[in-house]
Amino acid sequence: MNWLEDAGMERLEHYLDLVAFRHELISSNLANVDTPGYRTQDIDFESEMQRAELGLDGAPVSPYVHEVKGLIERPDGNNVSLERETMALAQVQLQYRTGVELLRDEIHTIQAAINEGK
Repeated sequence: MNWLEDAGMERLEHYLDLVAFRHELISSNLANVDTPGYRTQDIDFESEMQRAELGLDGAPVSPYVHEVKGLIERPDGNNVSLERETMALAQVQLQYRTGVELLRDEIHTIQAAINEGK
């Protein structure tokens, strides 16, 4: 850890990594909406964030991906729901914006400390 990184910055890094990972899963689900037999995949974001915080050691995030249960399956075996994925995508976009704003606040705090030291 260097002098710019602290526990708060590491949490934000893990948060943004998880958001980006979930975005990839949702994009994959949407890309496979017409693939016969494809099963919707997701992560439990809150549990993965807690797991990441327990091991804040700079290690890359490798979340547990699971099949989403309880979705309506079409005759071809595919269970991707456009409505669910669209809502999940909107949620991920809000989470990303929130994470970026928090990161900006951290950087502004560091900049203010540097400028006060001059």
